[in-house]
Amino acid sequence: MTNPSRKTSPPAGPRWTREQMRAARIAPLVPLLQRRGLILVEREAGNYELPSHPGLILKDSYWRWPERDLGGNAIDFFTQVLGMSFHDAMRTITGT
Repeated sequence: MTNPSRKTSPPAGPRWTREQMRAARIAPLVPLLQRRGLILVEREAGNYELPSHPGLILKDSYWRWPERDLGGNAIDFFTQVLGMSFHDAMRTITGT
């Protein structure tokens, strides 16, 4: 007989390899965000801005948002800016 007061952990999410995480960190953000339908405005030196997030600047796989003292890699963008869980961010970036 099981104890109904005993709490069980939620099922674990997929485990990601170091190589998958390394590749996701350096994934180019512009095509990923364009696929999501976000509007990007190209600026000088290969930089892009997101009008929906004033002051946020993207370049390659890196972003920075000076007004909020934030910045990071592609995974960080999906978790910190778009509010996704790590696993959802990884699924979005890797396409799995």
